[in-house]
Amino acid sequence: MRYTFLAHGVMATIFALVYLFVPIWWGDLTGCLSNQVPQVFRLFGMAMLGLAIASLLAFRETTWDKVKIVAQMECLLNILFPIVILLGLFFWDLPSIAWMYFVVMSVFAIAFNLFYPRGL
Repeated sequence: MRYTFLAHGVMATIFALVYLFVPIWWGDLTGCLSNQVPQVFRLFGMAMLGLAIASLLAFRETTWDKVKIVAQMECLLNILFPIVILLGLFFWDLPSIAWMYFVVMSVFAIAFNLFYPRGL
């Protein structure tokens, strides 16, 4: 579980920084809508950065009691995120780059929910 927190923290930080600092470039490169509404993606990036920081702080902890709530949040969030992306791909015309997000978030959903019962 600890290294799942670390991997999630690093990946979420990378995505957050892209959305915060270069949303227009990212949108032009990938077809993502961040070039049309960069302010919304900057807010999304800030939220992702908060989740990344929570994961990185959880990675540093050594007792299960201190990270249990963060782990529960990660379990739920990483299940819901791919579901919404899948809906967006099938019904709301999300660009193809959303498949990458779907795969990444699905892997984290599997990892967090697999390791959650075992604790740290």
